[in-house]
Amino acid sequence: MTVLRKPALILAILVLALTAAALIAPELLAPYDPFDSVGTARLAPPSPEHLFGTDHLARDVFSRVVYGARLSLFAAGLAVVGGVVVGSIIGLVTGYVGGAVDFIAMRFVDVLIAIPGILLALIVVASLGFGPLSIALGVGLGTAGSFARVMRSQVLRVRGEEYIEAARTLGVRGPTILVRHVLPNAARPIIAMAALELALAILAVSALSFLGFGAQPPAPEWGALVSAGRDFVATAPWLSLLPGVVILAIVLAVNQVSRSIGGTR
Repeated sequence: MTVLRKPALILAILVLALTAAALIAPELLAPYDPFDSVGTARLAPPSPEHLFGTDHLARDVFSRVVYGARLSLFAAGLAVVGGVVVGSIIGLVTGYVGGAVDFIAMRFVDVLIAIPGILLALIVVASLGFGPLSIALGVGLGTAGSFARVMRSQVLRVRGEEYIEAARTLGVRGPTILVRHVLPNAARPIIAMAALELALAILAVSALSFLGFGAQPPAPEWGALVSAGRDFVATAPWLSLLPGVVILAIVLAVNQVSRSIGGTR
């Protein structure tokens, strides 16, 4: 099999499988409650009993990382889904209709793309308040412009095909043509792009959580875990290092799988 010849892809799939298990049933992977102390062993180094060590409140860091997957990946996933939906609708309609609608919508998209994504997310979070949902909305809005441009380019390519002209000749309504004929043939690049954007969204969500805009303590959000370990870098570097390694591993795994979906090596 082709997959078996790609050890990097196999490793990426294993990482994502463990991540999925953490999302679905974290209690199967986490040996301790993420909010309770596990004794008096504060700032204990990594060991067979505590794989990622313990924090300043004697909580098991590995368990907190496992349970934090739901918060961080929920926000990242919601951001990508929101970006795909909003961007695809804009690109689908403007690419098919054209004219003034296309011009005005694309200028709005240009503005979205021109603003750095992290800055746009900060504006949204500052307006709506802290929390994973606000972060997801902010990050998703930042990705919508890119999805809109890709979808529009695909629609411009597809709308001139003979089967689209035949559907118009038969009197099929525009919305039906969009949903049944244009969208299925223009969606493949969006799917591959969404996988790539998921990795970027994980980084963006973690960065905003690191800055304190995500779920508030004691919620075990990944970026917040890295941030909480800053005060103990000299004495307990694993508090920030190991959650950061987990974030990096998942981002690289998502990138590897998305590149395979997109047909690149």
